[in-house]
Amino acid sequence: MGKAELDFSLVEEMLQKTKEEIEKMNPVNVLLVGKTGVGKSTLVNNVFRERLASTGIGKPVTKHLRRIEKEGIPIVLYDTRGLELSKDVQAEVRKEIFLTIDGKQDKGPTESIHVIYYCINANSSRIEEAEIDFINELAEKVPVVIVLTQSIGETAEEFKGYIEALNLNVVAVLTILAEPFVISKDITIPQKGLKDLITLTFEVIPEEAKKAFTNAQQVDIERKVKAARRWATRYIATTFGIGFTPIPFSDATVLVPMQITMMSHITAIFGISLDRTSIASILGAIGGTSGATYLGRYIVSNLIKLIPGAGTVAGGIISGGTASVLTSALALSYIEVLAFIAKGEVKGEYPDLRNIGELMHTRLQERLKNGKNDADLQELLPQKSDNPPPKKGWLQKVKQRLSKKEDDKKTVE
Repeated sequence: MGKAELDFSLVEEMLQKTKEEIEKMNPVNVLLVGKTGVGKSTLVNNVFRERLASTGIGKPVTKHLRRIEKEGIPIVLYDTRGLELSKDVQAEVRKEIFLTIDGKQDKGPTESIHVIYYCINANSSRIEEAEIDFINELAEKVPVVIVLTQSIGETAEEFKGYIEALNLNVVAVLTILAEPFVISKDITIPQKGLKDLITLTFEVIPEEAKKAFTNAQQVDIERKVKAARRWATRYIATTFGIGFTPIPFSDATVLVPMQITMMSHITAIFGISLDRTSIASILGAIGGTSGATYLGRYIVSNLIKLIPGAGTVAGGIISGGTASVLTSALALSYIEVLAFIAKGEVKGEYPDLRNIGELMHTRLQERLKNGKNDADLQELLPQKSDNPPPKKGWLQKVKQRLSKKEDDKKTVE
């Protein structure tokens, strides 16, 4: 049998499902307050994906407030301008901010401002009395984090201590250096404080906005990994529980829609904007050729032999336990690949697509070969006490859906 073409219907399905998962997320809404030039854009570009302050679309909300967002990133930023101007303009800006906060709250939790980053340049080493009153007023309505931008050296720490001594009603005062600061050819001060900002934000935003914030932030990749693993554990426990009905080998294709759904959800958690070529490379690495049927059978016939104690498919039956091992290994391998890509993107490094496919293939085979010796894999597998048997007739329902998709595809053709 010659090498078949990649089934691009699987690629399109994964893209569509990833998009749908992101659209289900309630966006996180962040208000940025601070004078022009304080470093708000630098902060945003280093905290959130795709240099949001530079590439997002900004729309005026009021004269001194604009809304920044970008398709595919579930976050809305509200940026203020004009605080450095005359007192009359400052009063106007503040009035607009409070009207916006109140108006958003009236529309419910999805529209409400969830957190305020109040940015002050650490090098200024001063905070005005009017500014103190303003911060306290804001904190009565929304959690406020004071971000001391461009924080370098003892002066910034002393300024932080001074503000903390004021006992403002804020979540915290953080010294942050959003980008590495080059002093000379041999000396560079590294970034600092960004992960603390992420941690604090997670503590104060509502539960329904946390998925979106996990997706949007690019600082704490390990947080994305943990969130993806937690979701995969629940997914596998529900879909591939101990009571999972054995699959006839001829119906191995039923694994595919389940695994595509799983991979799409993991992609949405990471918030990586994979293109068609990247997805094709990853799916090709696990046998995504000649359609879904081939993929299902490929996974079973070529990878089952790597699972210690799984036996063979000589009897024409795939056990529920084997199916869950396959899917767990696939989830963990895919999470590793996305973490690798995410870390590279933060550094501005984009791996060769061919290497992504090879990495996926290698990680998957290693997970399956290690089997019981792979602690991560064993942790992901469902336990008897946590997993009721799936509902009766699930196999027939999946087959019917696959059959309908094939009929629809033939009709289009």
